[in-house]
Amino acid sequence: MSEERDDVLVLIDENGEESEFEHLDTIEMNGNEYVVLLPLDDSEEDEENLEEEDIDEVIILKIEHNNGEDSFVNVEDDEELEAVFEEFRERMEEYDSDED
Repeated sequence: MSEERDDVLVLIDENGEESEFEHLDTIEMNGNEYVVLLPLDDSEEDEENLEEEDIDEVIILKIEHNNGEDSFVNVEDDEELEAVFEEFRERMEEYDSDED
């Protein structure tokens, strides 16, 4: 039996396929908002701790606000993507050091 979690998003791709992602963080940078998501599969869904190797598998999407609707779009600019990823890594390191 799976329990409902507030941090899980279901996204539908261009082929109509649904995929589940764990919401890890929302980052505001340079006037834009981004979400950092971790793809879920049934074996990982119950894990509470994000492992170091999982950080490299996160998905970063930009949030666009149109007529009161939010949509997620791919970040095409590599420098922009890298900047958001670095901010996320720094936040994860700070979070880990706060727990010690």
